[in-house]
Amino acid sequence: MRKYLILLFILSFTLINCEKDDICIEATTPKLIVVFYNNAIPADKKVVTSLTVWVEGKANIYENKSLDSIAIPLDLNQNRTTYILDNKSFKDTIAFTYDRKDIFVSRSCGYKTIFENLQIESRSANWIKNDTIKNTTIDNETALHLSIFH
Repeated sequence: MRKYLILLFILSFTLINCEKDDICIEATTPKLIVVFYNNAIPADKKVVTSLTVWVEGKANIYENKSLDSIAIPLDLNQNRTTYILDNKSFKDTIAFTYDRKDIFVSRSCGYKTIFENLQIESRSANWIKNDTIKNTTIDNETALHLSIFH
């Protein structure tokens, strides 16, 4: 009988000390959503052929793609990110500024960064004709943040 009580105690202690698996299913730090539009007909999306996108001084994020929208990350360590957008004919540079706000999501996910007060600090105008910031707060990847007209 004593053996059973000891075994039951050990089994109970083991089950009580087990932790549930921590799997992050929450959204993480959102990317900047950019959609390309036709400058002549602003309501129509327009594909950029042979698009290559990279952060100044870093590796390519998109390389030689034909897309009408992109999702690009902003720098988590600085309040400024500069992107180069190359359409094989011309290169344009866009410098973004923003404020960062870290938000605790959960124990399994940790923190995510929300970007507020998004602004275009500077932009060259080679193939990009105009731009419009649609949402200055980047807290999800479902909303359009920036429209680029070419």
